[in-house]
Amino acid sequence: MLNFVLAEAALETIPKKIVFHPSIVAWAKGVSKKTHQSLLDRSYHHRAMFSLDDSLKRGRPDIVHFSLLEALGTPLNRTGLLRTYIHTIGNLLIFLNPTVRLPRNYNRFVGLIEQLFRTTRVPEQGQVLLRLRKGNLSNLLDVIKPSYTLVFTRSGSPKTLHDVLERLVKMENPLVIVGAFPGGRFSEETLSIANELVSIDSEVLDTWTVTARIIYEYERLIELPKNRL
Repeated sequence: MLNFVLAEAALETIPKKIVFHPSIVAWAKGVSKKTHQSLLDRSYHHRAMFSLDDSLKRGRPDIVHFSLLEALGTPLNRTGLLRTYIHTIGNLLIFLNPTVRLPRNYNRFVGLIEQLFRTTRVPEQGQVLLRLRKGNLSNLLDVIKPSYTLVFTRSGSPKTLHDVLERLVKMENPLVIVGAFPGGRFSEETLSIANELVSIDSEVLDTWTVTARIIYEYERLIELPKNRL
């Protein structure tokens, strides 16, 4: 079983600090949305975001969308050997049912996450596919209880993905953490919970690329592709 976390994800509703910014108000009126219930998105809210702390790390729901599509569609997830979680930059935790089928369309995905932020669970009745609750990464680790926690970061020790995961597949309940923000660095709080910090390339790679490579290499090492044929 592999536990996978998209951490400090650039996924949040429009902060109160800028909810009345003229460009936000004009945008919301044009798309018939309530500002405080809408996701912050740099594509639309760039001008208003300059006043936000850590603004370079915020307003990119698409990173989460692409990365989740990569993770949830894999044989590892379909076989029940992957558990995926999201930790947001605002210290919210999202728990995903492995059977959830997320919208491929980005706008529909945004609508789904906005619903989750309003109701804390999707759907509101029946089997829970997405659940939201307040909490930081330490709270999430209390739930997962990982045997080993590995954070992928440019500040980590240079190692090949194969060498890293070759050790991980032998562990009972490992956890890997990948940043889901467009720029900047992990917080010290995130780095402090890791047993190991690893860098797998000389350049910064897109979150969805790292996600796909981690999961496929893990599948290959446990011989999942061959076992599914």
